This record gives sequence, C-alpha cells and structure tokens, in this order.
Amino acid sequence: MNNAYANYSKRNLWSGILFGLGLVAFIDETIFHQLLNWHHFYDKSTTKIGLISDGLFHAFSWFATIASLFWFADLRRRKKLMVSKWWGGVLLGGGAFQLYDGIIQHKLLRIHQIRYVDNVIIYDLVWNIIALLMIVVGLFMIRKRGDKHA
Repeated sequence: MNNAYANYSKRNLWSGILFGLGLVAFIDETIFHQLLNWHHFYDKSTTKIGLISDGLFHAFSWFATIASLFWFADLRRRKKLMVSKWWGGVLLGGGAFQLYDGIIQHKLLRIHQIRYVDNVIIYDLVWNIIALLMIVVGLFMIRKRGDKHA
C-alpha cells in the first residue's frame, strides 16, 4: 500500500468516524432528549442545567458533523472518496459513540439513563447491542478490499 493511498484511506476513515459520532449524537439528542423527553445529557441537577447540557451536546454534534462534511467534500473534490471505508467509519464512529454512551455515561458515570423506568435493562441491552452491531458492520466495511475512489 503506497503512502498516498494510506493517507487518503485514513482521511476517509476519520471523516466517516467523525460524521458517525455527530450523526448518532444528533439523533440521540433530537429523539431521546427533545422529542421523547426521556432524559437530558446531564440529569444530576435541575431541568435548566439539563437543557443547557443538551444545548452544548447538540452544538458538539453539529460541529462534528459539519467538520466531517468539509473533509468529505475535500475527498470528493480530489476524487479520493472511498465509499465503503467512509460508510464503515460512519458505522464505527456512531456505534462507538453509542456504546460509550450506554456503558460509560449510563452505567459508570450515571449522568443519565436512557429512560427512567423500573426495567431499564431492556433499553440498555437494545441500545448496546445496536451499538455493537454498528461497530462490527463498520469494521467489516473498513477492512473490505478493493474500495474504489468515487
């Protein structure tokens, strides 16, 4: 593998990872924080602090998404976009964020739960299994050989 290919391969991967992080964070914040109102990013304080933490979380997700799309546009412009590697990065980044959220934020730090119900284990299992599936499929796509430049 030549140096230029490896460099563009990494750029595709990291653009995808950053986009996946931003996308899943945006979906989490929009659906679970705003629409369903199951929790806030930080639930160990007042509702006002929870809403402020949601706003900061939302800003992070948009900065990550926009930064990744600038990188994506540059790869397209240079005709160096590797579609399978990029989508693999999206799934890996999104799955990694979701698994981090489910294990670190929900269980270890307990800054919020996915939902405040008696039998939260079902929600936790679904959340973390989906994250693991995203990671596995993402890794498979990243390792796939023969990805052509789009």
